[in-house]
Amino acid sequence: MPERVELQKSLKPLHVGSLALGCIIGFGCFVLAGDFLQRSGPLGATIGLLVGALFMLLIAESYAPLVERFPVAGAEFAHAYYAAGRYHAYVCGWFLTLGYLCIIPLNATALALLGKFLAPELFARGYLYSVAGFDVFLGEVMLASTAILVVGYFNYRSVRSVGDFQLVLTTILVATVVLVTVGSFLAPSASFENLKPAFAPGRAPLAGILAMVAIAPWLYVGFDTLPQAAEEVAFSHKQTFRLMVIAILAGTAMYVAVLLATAVVAPWSELVAEGSPWLTGATVRRSLGTTGLAVLGVAVGAAIFTGINGFYLASSRLMFSMARAKLLPSFFAKIHPEHGTPHIAIAFVAAVSLLAPWFGRQALVWVVDMSALGTAFGYAYTCLAAYILIGRSPKWARSRWSRFLTAAGIVVSVGFIVLLTVPGMPAFMATPSWLALVAWTALGVLFFVSRAAEYRRIPKEELDHLILKESARAE
Repeated sequence: MPERVELQKSLKPLHVGSLALGCIIGFGCFVLAGDFLQRSGPLGATIGLLVGALFMLLIAESYAPLVERFPVAGAEFAHAYYAAGRYHAYVCGWFLTLGYLCIIPLNATALALLGKFLAPELFARGYLYSVAGFDVFLGEVMLASTAILVVGYFNYRSVRSVGDFQLVLTTILVATVVLVTVGSFLAPSASFENLKPAFAPGRAPLAGILAMVAIAPWLYVGFDTLPQAAEEVAFSHKQTFRLMVIAILAGTAMYVAVLLATAVVAPWSELVAEGSPWLTGATVRRSLGTTGLAVLGVAVGAAIFTGINGFYLASSRLMFSMARAKLLPSFFAKIHPEHGTPHIAIAFVAAVSLLAPWFGRQALVWVVDMSALGTAFGYAYTCLAAYILIGRSPKWARSRWSRFLTAAGIVVSVGFIVLLTVPGMPAFMATPSWLALVAWTALGVLFFVSRAAEYRRIPKEELDHLILKESARAE
């Protein structure tokens, strides 16, 4: 049996809890409030967020026994292998890799958008070209690239540096969101009357709610960075579920807080009609002045960096796990002798992320929309794996309802896939996203064909050892 390379255990509960929450609350929490209001109205969006969180908690129920049974890097990749075998594991890992990777430059380019809003004369400089109507400026590309390199350095240094950095940033994020929310509700113009109508005019309330539920995999993606770090935690894996629940609930509270803080300072329909490119920023500046806007800017900056940091870890650990299973080149599984990090995988993530801002933000949005489908598949494989695990060994059930809940998780995950892929559904992917999906699928097929013969020859017992740490039959 070949030697199995393993990562160091050094992350504490606060580290991984911060990783999960910081990845859930990315820039979208602060820049999409206007879209949420237009799509669903204040009450409709709030209900959609709560229902989406409930579904995520249902899916988290499936992660808990799997992380405890298989505490390995790779999470969904390992779960898909356990549930359906080596080829499904490849499909799951291939799409999740893109999903995690593209969120890093997407967050970095959001930093450029923030810079353009706060100091356009500084960052909107050096016009290069336009991609799908989005202007690309050299100043913005340099700002995004600097963020990618700085966070990449923390990830290269040690996983403990990642955890400490994330903890500090998440603390700042939570504190600033509380300040902005309280300040907005105490502003002279704030009134609950401004939250009327409760639902978006001209759209059925249920349709508005479903439109929010459909994007829940994207809004809450990040709680699964905690399972990705399972191999590096220095505490009992029995705490995993509790930490995921706290992160999801806290993330929901912050999404709702920012949404209502945006809508409460003036009639929300009038605010949306103004067409501000950043509705939350515009309303905070109106209600709290430049000081409030500065606090909001700190919150957005912290959210962007927590997203970059967390998904650096998630994507590099997923690639590390796939390389350890001999699906990717073996050098991605190399560990730095001093820092104990998968440094080559981290360097690759940095290189890809540095290229992305040059293609423009709109192209990244198309890829992210497509990658939400991969996230939903990852959830489905995880729920299926938990259903199988509990069926084989009831001792892994958390309660008498555990197997029913994992089955419900499968249904919810498939429901997300339906909402994204069936024409007429509120979250049906746009044509460019479908083209990105076809391109990435074709690339995945070509890459797999180049390694299929070698991968097929690996004995199952060896893959069990490399992916799951021990034989799956040892339950």
